[in-house]
Amino acid sequence: AGLGRLVIADFDSVELPNLNRQFFFRDQIGYPKVEALKYNLELINPDAEIEIHTRLIDPENACSIFADCDVLVEAVDREETKVMLLESWLRGLPGKPVFSCSGIAGFGKTDSIRVDRRQNLTIVGDQESELSLGTLSARVAVVAAMMANEIIEYLFSS
Repeated sequence: AGLGRLVIADFDSVELPNLNRQFFFRDQIGYPKVEALKYNLELINPDAEIEIHTRLIDPENACSIFADCDVLVEAVDREETKVMLLESWLRGLPGKPVFSCSGIAGFGKTDSIRVDRRQNLTIVGDQESELSLGTLSARVAVVAAMMANEIIEYLFSS
């Protein structure tokens, strides 16, 4: 969409179970996720400015890592990490638009996936599915596309 700068942070490495729903490839297993993602994105757009942080995001650094970003996007699996990020960002970076996903596990019907817009927080998902249902690529892709659309709409309308 012509975005010029991305800031990506994650402490994890690419694992085989990630390949069904994340933008990684078999030969990247074992590499830090942020390095593999930066490489893949630069194949698409070599002019993109991509800043990576190979580190665990916690309440102490959640705001400082992303303070210069115009838009904040949460895309994590673990509920407690998701909650920590949202609480940290909404409290520590007030007024910044935050985009999140919730309830994308399982498979099947996608008509329950919706967009919930609140002040500066937009949540995409069914907000019901339990992670125990497993994350399969189809629902993850639907939510990712909807989330990207919301972010692009925000950026072009502001």
